[in-house]
Amino acid sequence: MQLVSDSKQPLPEGLGSHVGEFIRSQRERADLSLRRLAERAGISNPYLSQVERGLRKPSAEILKRISRALSISAESLYSKAGLIEEGPERPNVVEAIAEDPVLTPRQKQVLLDLYRTLVSAGSELDPAKTVRSN
Repeated sequence: MQLVSDSKQPLPEGLGSHVGEFIRSQRERADLSLRRLAERAGISNPYLSQVERGLRKPSAEILKRISRALSISAESLYSKAGLIEEGPERPNVVEAIAEDPVLTPRQKQVLLDLYRTLVSAGSELDPAKTVRSN
C-alpha cells in the first residue's frame, strides 16, 4: 500500500471532494461540530474545513487521526481518498447466513432470529448505530 503525503497540489477531479464529503457526512452523523472533530483529531479547524471542501489532500496520518476521532475504520477513509483500492464488498450477515451451504434450514433460521434480536437490542441502546439487515 503506497501512501501519499499532504499536498496543496490540485487533486484529481472529484477525489478530494469525495473523501471530504465522506468525512463531513460522518462528522454530521456523529453530531460533531467541525471545531470538535478538529480538536479530537489534533488538527486545525481551517485545515479540516479545507479537507471537507476538497481543497486539501490529507496524508494517511491525518486520515488515521480523523478516523479515530470519528470512530470509523482508517481503511474506509484511505479507500475514499484513493490511497488503497477497495476490496470486494463483503456480504451482509443475512446474505452470508442464507448462502452458507453447511447450515441446515433450521440452523439458518435460528441464526437469523438471534442476529435480528441482537441488532434490535443494540439499536435500542444506541440509536446512532444502524445495522443493515435485509
